[in-house]
This record gives sequence, C-alpha cells and structure tokens, in this order.
Amino acid sequence: MPITPHIEKHFTAGNFVRDVVIGMSDGLTVPFALAAGLSGAVKNTRLIVVGGLAEIAAGSIAMGLGGYLAARGDAEHYQQEREREQREVKEIPEEEMAEVSRVFQQYGIPQEQSAPVVEALSRRPEAWVDFMMRFELGLEKPDPRRAFTSAATIAGAYVAGGFIPLSPYMALASATQGLMVSAGVTLVALGVFGFIKGRFTGTPALRSSSQTMVTGALASAVAFVLAKLIA
Repeated sequence: MPITPHIEKHFTAGNFVRDVVIGMSDGLTVPFALAAGLSGAVKNTRLIVVGGLAEIAAGSIAMGLGGYLAARGDAEHYQQEREREQREVKEIPEEEMAEVSRVFQQYGIPQEQSAPVVEALSRRPEAWVDFMMRFELGLEKPDPRRAFTSAATIAGAYVAGGFIPLSPYMALASATQGLMVSAGVTLVALGVFGFIKGRFTGTPALRSSSQTMVTGALASAVAFVLAKLIA
C-alpha cells in the first residue's frame, strides 16, 4: 500500500503580517479620527484633505522609523547576547554545560539521558551557542534586512490605510457628506482588515473584526466631539 508523504504547511510570514497590521491599523484609524475631528470644526473639505495628507506623510515616516529602530534594536540585542554566550562557553564551559542540562530537564529529560547530547554540543562551539540562544534565551537570529523591510512595510501599509478614510473628502465637496461616506467606508475597511488579521493571527475572525471596528469608531467619535467643543 503506497504511503502518502506527510507534508507540513506552516505560516512563516509572521513578521511581515505583524508590520502590515501595525501600519494598516494605525493608517485606517488615525487619519479617520483626524478627518472626523476636522469635520467637526471646519466645513472646507480642502483643508481636511490637506490636513489628512500631511498627517499621512508624517505618520508613515514616524511609524516606519519606529519599525526600523525596533528591528535594529532587536538585531543589536541578539548580537550582544550572542557575544556574551560565546565568551561564556570559552571561559566557564562547565557552567554552560550545566545550563544545557537544565534546559533539557525543563522538557522532562533527566540529566543521565541528556549527558551525551550535552557532551556532543560542547565539542561544537557554534552549535552550542546557537542552542543556548534559541532554548535558553528564546532568541532567533534576525534577518539582516529586517530593519529596512519593516520600515518600508509599516510605512507603506500606513499610507494605504490612510487614503481609505481620506478619499471621500477628495471626491465630495461637502465635509458633512465626506464624513458620512468616510465613516461607512472606513468602518467596512476596518471590519475586513480585522477579519483578515484574525485569520492570520489565529484570533477568532469575527471577534477581531468587531474589535477593530469598535476601536476605529470610538477614536473618530472622540476626535469629532473634541473638535466640536474646541471650535
């Protein structure tokens, strides 16, 4: 009887999805709230569009820079910890071997059974360091291009999301009509985005969708009321 080969499928684009979620969620929510707030204070759609475009430009740059610095910080932290582990396996190998043994004990493997593996690792310093980085510290080697990729992804997702609530103001002459259409379009976009995000992240899709919609609605409502009170 032929045996069907077992093929595992794993989702491996976690960092990309994380960056898209960060950029898109803020891109939909912040310009939406800003445009709604401005609609409560002014009736000139041109001013709302100009303010929205300025916010999208500034927000995408700030978000992209934040993503870049975060990724660079992760890479620097990984390198510092790796250098420390490399020093320790040379200077205090007995203690490091004991740490490897304790890692195995956390998985229910007694010392007498893990001893041959610990001994084998001690003869391969780089593999030993790799093991300690992964299983003792829980750190994965970062992609050297991660910082630039993260910055570009977050900034691009922010811009894409920001134009959704702003586009009705570009097409309509009335700020009131623009607000109503923008609210409808953006809430639908937030719902769809939340649903897709839930499917990727493993969160119940409908719950993720409703939470995203509620967050965007509350942010825009607060901005609108504050603008009305200040104007």
